[in-house]
Amino acid sequence: MATVDTVEYDRASPEVKAVYDDIMATRKIDRVPDFWRTVANHPPTLARLWEELKAVMAPGRLDPLTKEMIAIAVSATNSCAYCVNSHTAAAMKLGMDREMLGELMAVVGLFNKTNKLADGYQIAPDVFPPKE
Repeated sequence: MATVDTVEYDRASPEVKAVYDDIMATRKIDRVPDFWRTVANHPPTLARLWEELKAVMAPGRLDPLTKEMIAIAVSATNSCAYCVNSHTAAAMKLGMDREMLGELMAVVGLFNKTNKLADGYQIAPDVFPPKE
């Protein structure tokens, strides 16, 4: 349960409505997800976070599907059920299927395990990326 009420479109300030409109237009959806309606309790955070998300998730050297799959992996590791569901839905819209999700979760599970083992044993790094 959220600690604050969501900010509904019909009672949002013009500043918040502008962000909501951009969210719906950018994502091609007809409603603002609860995450954004909750964050809207602090309009400066809403605007800043939405702009950052658009910038980071825009196509670049990594394609949008890869970025969504990374978001799923991080969200699963951080135990954010809301984010896992949201990014899984976005990734599936971009072409991820259930087999790909299964492989992704296998990688997430394996590396969470091996990372914890490396941390627990306090293994010093001895393999490094090549220098440019």
